[in-house]
Amino acid sequence: MAVRPVVITGEPVLHQRSRPVEVIDDEVRSLVADMYETMDAARGVGLAAPQVGVGLRIFTWQLANDDAIPPRGVVINPYLTSSKPPPGDPDPHDEVEGCLSVPGESFPLRRGETAVLTGLDLEGRELRYEATGWFARMLQHEYDHLNGFLYVDRLGGKWAKKAKKAVAAHGWGTPGLTWMPGEDRDPFGHDDDTPEEERAD
Repeated sequence: MAVRPVVITGEPVLHQRSRPVEVIDDEVRSLVADMYETMDAARGVGLAAPQVGVGLRIFTWQLANDDAIPPRGVVINPYLTSSKPPPGDPDPHDEVEGCLSVPGESFPLRRGETAVLTGLDLEGRELRYEATGWFARMLQHEYDHLNGFLYVDRLGGKWAKKAKKAVAAHGWGTPGLTWMPGEDRDPFGHDDDTPEEERAD
């Protein structure tokens, strides 16, 4: 297992649809092990393969929940359906997201309150989970990654403008930029006591 660099917005793999996994082989299992290691080092609640530069339809998570879903897991070739976001503007305190590929920035985004995930586990067995609340939000965030979208692409109004200014101020938006969890300073200031719902994915 190894921690891999996390790519930053502007890297092409983040902005294009990922490829399905054709065979769950040792290479895929090694990638998943590295993704867990990287997610843990970054203190994230989720990590999609494109975030470590691999355009495959895989994501991992580490998030407690009340939905009888394993708090730690991986899904391969997922399919996600979610409820429509409630009408209105997102709450700037209770509906804030962050992303390891937009390090250190957080913005409010309204998501569907429920989601249904299907796909394969690492042994190739079919899985199906019904999620609510923050777990449903995390699933939508990670699934977006596999379709070439970052959460900042979904922001509206003043939050979209603020995100665009932040990306420009950091000099992001071009290929080749990464940060290294466990070595570089934690961009979100996470520590072991940071609640999971306040961590990025």
